[in-house]
Amino acid sequence: MTSQTEPQAEPRILNRADGTAIAYHHHPGKGPGVIFCGGFMSDMTGTKATALEAACAKAGRSYTRFDYRGHGQSSGRFEDGTIGLWADDAVAVLDQATQGPQVVVGSSMGGWIMLLMARARPERIAGLVGIAPAPDFVLRMWQDYPEEIRQTLRRDGVYRAPSEYSDEPYAITMRLIEEGRQNLVLQEPLAVDCPVRILHGMQDPDVPWRQSLEIVELLQGDDIAVTFVKNGDHRLSEPGDIERLLQTVETLARQVG
Repeated sequence: MTSQTEPQAEPRILNRADGTAIAYHHHPGKGPGVIFCGGFMSDMTGTKATALEAACAKAGRSYTRFDYRGHGQSSGRFEDGTIGLWADDAVAVLDQATQGPQVVVGSSMGGWIMLLMARARPERIAGLVGIAPAPDFVLRMWQDYPEEIRQTLRRDGVYRAPSEYSDEPYAITMRLIEEGRQNLVLQEPLAVDCPVRILHGMQDPDVPWRQSLEIVELLQGDDIAVTFVKNGDHRLSEPGDIERLLQTVETLARQVG
């Protein structure tokens, strides 16, 4: 699905204090706005990000999409990134590129990022929508790796994992895993007070759909709903999946608005 908004040949740039340039697109409109947080090694040009942009433009709603450092059009090397740094990038976009309450949509790793954003800026987050959210995925990653790969990580500091979604391998670093352990969110109740919606495919090979039940059990709020898609995969990018996402986001935005 292509965007119905006016095309932007070049993204805007948010310059971080450490010299990193974060690329983003922002379209003003009514509130609450919507921010899209992509997944691991994904960028802001994906189907879900651009479909949401078109839907928000049609509704006259503010919308923001961006690339974490080391992703897409932002500066930096991917393998230098960590969960904490990427969450800091997301909070910087929230603080400096948007105004007023926001509904944060987090896909896969973005589901971890959105929970960290809600922890850092609870007064700015009006609602959360997780798409196959993958908080704390570094723990499952480490547990699932055979000892040979763990030894590679300990020895070399990096393991280049083949990807089903890209020709480029994933650069998994020991620093990513160790730093990720400092940003875990599923080890205690989640003090998130805003409405939460989760969409998860039951044929997801990457993030077990039962983890969404764990997230729901830990969330302390009352307005929480999960939709399981029996034949859905990890990406949930089929036309029916996209339509479900758009309806979920707009319905939630109207509710909290």
